[in-house]
Parts: sequence; structure tokens; C-alpha cells
Amino acid sequence: MKETVGYLGPKGTFTKIAVDSMFDKGEKKGFSTIPECIEAVATGDITYAVIPLENTIEGTVNIALDYLTQTEDINIVSEVIVPIRQHLMVHPDNVDKWMKVNVIYSHPHAIAQCHTFLRLHLSNVPADSMKSTAAAAEYVSQHPEQNIAAIGNHLAAKEYGLAIVQKDIHDFSNNHTRFVVLHQDHKELTSDTLEERGHKTTITVTLPSDRPGALHQVLSAFAWRNLNLSKIESRPMKTGLGNYYFLIDIEKKLDKVLIPNAIAEIESLDCQVTILGSYPYYLHSGNGVTLAV
Repeated sequence: MKETVGYLGPKGTFTKIAVDSMFDKGEKKGFSTIPECIEAVATGDITYAVIPLENTIEGTVNIALDYLTQTEDINIVSEVIVPIRQHLMVHPDNVDKWMKVNVIYSHPHAIAQCHTFLRLHLSNVPADSMKSTAAAAEYVSQHPEQNIAAIGNHLAAKEYGLAIVQKDIHDFSNNHTRFVVLHQDHKELTSDTLEERGHKTTITVTLPSDRPGALHQVLSAFAWRNLNLSKIESRPMKTGLGNYYFLIDIEKKLDKVLIPNAIAEIESLDCQVTILGSYPYYLHSGNGVTLAV
């Protein structure tokens, strides 16, 4: 079967940047929702899926985490962290008029991330929401007769033929999104072009309902083995009030001793443990921005 990579589309989104950095070959198919993307890889309609899982500013993408943990036979096989760089872009015919634009279009999160720039430089210009930054860029490209702008990334500007007139207009320079690659098999996916930052093993732990101090004991199983946890988060199991599971990221590749023994100890406490994947993670450089003059 031809290798197909599914992602949260359309073209020009930050997810597409993550896809292009990990896959230089194969068909790339955009999906309108994260659940559709996850279901497609679970059923074998696509080979890999790339979805956003966490953002520095907005936190965990809850719908991605919930569907990931509820869907059987899929695994996290790689991760790429992409800097979120927002730029102001216009149709090439309107480059000289960008300071007099009538409307700015983008996703609500992108508009919020650029609040300071908009307040200082375009305070009287209304900002209208669209379903994605890519959709905003596409709309601007289709209406050259209107002096309007979009907020989006460099790929959106390239995909839809727009000119970036102000780059890096976001409020926070340390804004990043964590994208994970999903596959039916456990085999990790590596990259020869991205900067590898380490390995992670991601698990979920469900605590017994009648064991006081169970979470403390779970964390102790990692602590005395010197296993560093970079993330621990609770999510509702959707089975009733007060029922939660915990997502845990371990900063170590799944080995044959430490992590399996920690999991065995946790399971001896009547906890349920599921391994979502053990995988390398990479940092995207975020380069590729050219300012229109």
C-alpha cells in the first residue's frame, strides 16, 4: 500500500509544517478534524497521522488526547515540536497598503496570540475569526480587490501566494506546539533532517478507586528509579464524576529493566497501565520566513 500521511488540514496549517518536516515522500491528506485523522490511521485508511497534542500557551489539545487514549491499536511513534511564528500577510497587490487594511482574518487563537501587535499598530481594524489560519490566508488570496490581511505562518503565505509584510507579530517568542505521529505499529519513526532532543515514553495510568495514596505510590515508583517525568496530567474518564486517568511522559526510551519494572510495581497497586508509545522527539527550526518589501 502506498504510504499516506494524514494530518489536520487544510494546507498551510502548522500541522502541515510538522508533516513536511517528517515526511518528504508519500501522499499527504488533510482532514477537517482530529478524530477523523485518528480514526483513519486506526482503520488503516492512512499509514501515519500527525496531530497537535500540546501548545505552550493553550495547553493540552484535549480532544486529541481523549481520542488517542480511547482508540485501540495506534501508537505514538515520533514527535516534532514546531515554533509557532505568526505573521501578517496580504495579497501581493496590496503590500504598500497593509497599514490601511480594513479587516484582519485568522483563527481566534492566532488573533489572541498577536494581541499586542494589533493593539499597537492596527487598533482600529476589526479582526474576524475563521476556522484556521490557512482558511484565512486562502480567503485573502481569493479577494485581491479587498484591502484585507491574514495572520498565519510562512507555509500559508507560500501555499496561497501571499506576501508577509510583518513577521513574528506574536506576543510570546517561546510559543511552541507539540505534534505527535501516530501509527498502528510500535516501531519508532526517526528523522535524518531534524534536531533530535531525546526520547520519551508516554503512558496512561488509571488508579484504583479504593486505595488512598495511590497516586503518591505511582510517582514513587518512578522517583526512586531516577526516572524523570516531564508531564503528568489528569483527564476525566467520562464514566462518572471523580473518575480520572493520568497521562505521564517519561523522559527515557522504553528499556528492558527500569520502565518495565516501574510499570510492574504500579500494576501491583491494582492500577491499569497503557503504553501509548516510546519515541524520539525533534525540534523544528521554524525557518522559512521572507519579508515582503
